[in-house]
Amino acid sequence: MHRTKIIGMGFHVPDRILKNNDLKQWMDTSDEWIQERSGIKERHWVSEEEAASDLALAASKKAMDMADIEAHEIDLIIVATISSDYYFPGVANQLQAALGLRTVGTFDLKAACSGFVYGLSVADQFIRTGQHKTILVVGAEAQSKFIDLSTRGRDMGVLFGDGSGAAVLQRSNNESGILSTHIHSEGANMNNLWMEGPGTRGNNWVNQESIDSGVCRPHMNGREVFKNAVRRFPEVINEALDENNLSLNDIKLIIPHQANFRISQAVAKRLGVGMEKIFSNIHKYGNTTAASIPIALTEALAEGKIKRGDNIILAAFGAGYTWASAAIRW
Repeated sequence: MHRTKIIGMGFHVPDRILKNNDLKQWMDTSDEWIQERSGIKERHWVSEEEAASDLALAASKKAMDMADIEAHEIDLIIVATISSDYYFPGVANQLQAALGLRTVGTFDLKAACSGFVYGLSVADQFIRTGQHKTILVVGAEAQSKFIDLSTRGRDMGVLFGDGSGAAVLQRSNNESGILSTHIHSEGANMNNLWMEGPGTRGNNWVNQESIDSGVCRPHMNGREVFKNAVRRFPEVINEALDENNLSLNDIKLIIPHQANFRISQAVAKRLGVGMEKIFSNIHKYGNTTAASIPIALTEALAEGKIKRGDNIILAAFGAGYTWASAAIRW
């Protein structure tokens, strides 16, 4: 059975930049308060006219350019997102049309911050079994459209940025590629990080009552999320190491979901590694949910932090709870 190889990466963020002090127009906050709690200095937000599919298209074109492929070579599209343009159909359908691909399979995957790694895992199975040859996996988010920009929603409102990252996958013809993927979920804790509406449970559809109550805004129990994240990140990283008989000394770089710099620091401490082994760009983009790992991976490649033959680990934790990892030999 053949391995799956990432042959192209690309990312795109909106032009609009909001620095921490810009948020003071909506809520009681400060640059110092935000940086101390998250490490974030600024984030990119979409304009009124932009949506997740626009970001996905721009990132996909860059990934295809790096891979040196034409759109017609793609035979499956997977988009990880929790901020799709429409309730239905999915962003993957829109991306297919925008790329001019007439009837190839497409679907959205909803695993929040773990979505891109979940998408890699699914794509890996399709390529390993020979069902598909060239797969486009995208993480795309425009969460600024529905975050609560009042002081009430400050704990989450200061965290999120918009953006998209994309990867083109094909069968590897050598020892490089995805070594293993590992996906997990624990639904019992879902209401520690969730957006209750709009939905079909109770009175959660969009109406004045649900808007006023905050049901249609994301909510987070920050203490519980932090506690679980710093537990699950090391677990799923070690799972990837054990599966492939690797040690942390064999790993060039760990690229975690960019949730919070304090979480990354705590994970590094638990693993017993320095922060030079943990990639971070949260200060520039904030938490871009499903887009954060492909954005970070693209930047790490551009900065020369990953070379041919290097072993890397992608690791994610997010709403659900979901958590996941992928061990990759570049």
